Amino acid sequence: MITETTALEVSAGGNFPIKRMKAVNCYVLLFCWKAICCNSCQLTNITIAVEREECEFCITVNATWCSGYCFTRDPVYKYPPVSSVQQTCTFKEVVYETVKIPGCGDHPESFYSYPVATECHCETCDTDSTDCTVRGLGPSYCSFSQNKSNQ
Repeated sequence: MITETTALEVSAGGNFPIKRMKAVNCYVLLFCWKAICCNSCQLTNITIAVEREECEFCITVNATWCSGYCFTRDPVYKYPPVSSVQQTCTFKEVVYETVKIPGCGDHPESFYSYPVATECHCETCDTDSTDCTVRGLGPSYCSFSQNKSNQ
């Protein structure tokens, strides 16, 4: 009798942990699928510093650029037939906006055009149009006095 009661208690309560484990496994698989299959390369707001040496003045402007993660693999064995896929989050479409830097008067050098991304995607880094190296000074570095502006 004790054995039957114990067996009934175990079988009645035993389904709950199994159902919970199945749900946890489903969430883990869904998360892994999202991380592997779906890129999170998207537009993001950034602030960049704009300056001209002729004007000795710096302003900051708000723009959009691409940021996020892309699928990348780097095989352990560098066997020649196996190609290494190194993708980066970069712009697909870009427009240029122009801002006037104070302190330059109406000279042509008082205007500065900067890129603004309108669409992003993952692709192999194109060194002709993109700096694919480690970050430099960053987009908010100014060498002169700074004045904040929202463009």
